[in-house]
Amino acid sequence: MAQPAPIVRMRGIGKQFPGVVALDGVDFRLLPGEVHALMGENGAGKSTLIKVLTGVYGIDAGSIELEGRPVAFSGPLEAQRAGISTVYQEVNLCTNLSVAENVFIGREPRRLGRIRWREMRRRAAALMARLEIDVDVTAPLSSYSLAVQQMVAIARAVDVDAKVLILDEPTSSLDAGEVAQLFRIMRRLKGEGIAILFVSHFLDQVYEIADRMTVLRNGRLVGEYRTAELPQVELVAKMIGRELADLERLEERPPAREGAPLLEARELGRAGAIEPFTLTIRRGEVVGLAGLLGSGRTEAARLLFGADRAGTGTLTVDGRQVALRTPRAAVRHKIAFCSENRRAEGLIPGLTVRENLILALQAARGWTRPLSRRRQEELVGRYVAALNIRPADPDQLIENLSGGNQQKVMLARWLILQPRLLILDEPTRGIDVGAKAEIQRLVAELSDDGMAVLFISAELEEVLRLSHRVGVLRDRRLVAALDNDDELTTEALMETIASGGRA
Repeated sequence: MAQPAPIVRMRGIGKQFPGVVALDGVDFRLLPGEVHALMGENGAGKSTLIKVLTGVYGIDAGSIELEGRPVAFSGPLEAQRAGISTVYQEVNLCTNLSVAENVFIGREPRRLGRIRWREMRRRAAALMARLEIDVDVTAPLSSYSLAVQQMVAIARAVDVDAKVLILDEPTSSLDAGEVAQLFRIMRRLKGEGIAILFVSHFLDQVYEIADRMTVLRNGRLVGEYRTAELPQVELVAKMIGRELADLERLEERPPAREGAPLLEARELGRAGAIEPFTLTIRRGEVVGLAGLLGSGRTEAARLLFGADRAGTGTLTVDGRQVALRTPRAAVRHKIAFCSENRRAEGLIPGLTVRENLILALQAARGWTRPLSRRRQEELVGRYVAALNIRPADPDQLIENLSGGNQQKVMLARWLILQPRLLILDEPTRGIDVGAKAEIQRLVAELSDDGMAVLFISAELEEVLRLSHRVGVLRDRRLVAALDNDDELTTEALMETIASGGRA
């Protein structure tokens, strides 16, 4: 069967920023009625290529065609009008408005200048039925989960006569059932002839849904491949440009830690957030928290850091009872916390890498004792090199870094304080394979050096790979605390989650 003509063709795309070549002669094509994955490490140029296509950035070299005609969009709105819609990882809808209002915002059906509310709701309901999204279109969007909000964003995107749908990390906050629902919608849209550009760091998902993939590395094209013809091992090697032996996972189970307890929580809880739980973390120990989204993992971490105030129970540090009512109190006890929501609770977008990196240390010293520029340069230089933060320019705005490198800056911020307990909430979510391996190695090294780590991840294999013990949560309850021995497998963890800890 003859291959259809590309709906999008990009040739020799070049894009530079001050001191950085983001794209260097990249070719890309997207066919109608296919799911095409764009693969590469953080910083490989994926986001830049998308922004070039949708008119966020102009190009320095090359050409872009849509349905065989040259285009140069002035921005995302013009791209959308031409049939290219983008749904980002962070849902950019108005949660205070209804589902129907979000679908048609800016495009409301009108008569004599007045919105035809009944017509808008009818059309919204028909669209949701077409995509098999079971919602009440008159209900506020805020009454639905993030997964449903993502589906509504996709519905809005395709209702503007989209020919191309770009999904940028759409599954990063979804559980397995929600991912399955999203994939059903993607397959339906693909069957209608819509071309879907899919960006994800979950390799299993890419291999489940994508027909073809394009791999970028360091702003250059590595190649275009049929998904079924490229083994995952080869894909990873192409993405990182190194032999697989250089990025092997930590296969051996870490030996059990028998050190003295550093932190002990006894019947610690908060009404409406998490049921009272008991947990001990020893010096040099990695304790993993496993559970489905919404199981209470983050809520437990926030109580241990004082970000939320406990309603019940006690905390002891080094055997002495403490009251961690604020994060500042936790920092005084050398407890650090990297939030899963690095945009809202971690990074300051308008500041540089240097300013973001020294933030916690400067806050601990107090603003009346500013760090000297020489001391800043010494600390920043050391941690940028130690964590391989790229580009290694401390005066680069943090928002210009890739997700993986932003995550490393957050880690460096807390490591400067030399904490005794480091709480990591989804530290590898939404980052590439290479950066993920580097962060996993760092956790293992910190543990070997005596630091205690509370490690939270939705990836059960990752939890098992790093943890000495695993706490299992379900329905906002800690239902089991398990030693990570040879008998503990991902299957056993899933069974514990499913059974709620009942044998």
